[in-house]
Amino acid sequence: MLSAAVFLVVGTVLAYPFSARAATGKTTGVYTPAPGTVERKAILDAMRRKVKELHQLDVVFVVVTMKVGNGWSWVHTRPQSKDGSSHYEDVLALLKRTKGSWHVVEIPCTEPDNPDCIDSPGYFGKLAGRFPGMPPGLLPEDGR
Repeated sequence: MLSAAVFLVVGTVLAYPFSARAATGKTTGVYTPAPGTVERKAILDAMRRKVKELHQLDVVFVVVTMKVGNGWSWVHTRPQSKDGSSHYEDVLALLKRTKGSWHVVEIPCTEPDNPDCIDSPGYFGKLAGRFPGMPPGLLPEDGR
């Protein structure tokens, strides 16, 4: 009898957050992988490869934001040299996991006054339109 009561209470406590989120429409499936996880490392390794390819720099990233969901990731980082003595411009990227590996699919343009760049109104809406399948809540809202 006691074990049945414990099961009922534990089951109710565990189920409540999921049902409450479902009722409020907040179940986007978007999350942030914890520091030190395999997934977070794989995403940052893909970004490191891209920075190396584009700029011939070996960097470590200070993560500002990282969101993951449905095989997509949006990441905002502050790269620096491995010894921390050099700091570089922020790197933001959209990544997609295909065949078990993460790949950078877009690094946004950051030129001022360019209508196709990240600071332009509607940028994130256009980005979502170019890459369907991203879960709601992955990208920042336009007008951050």
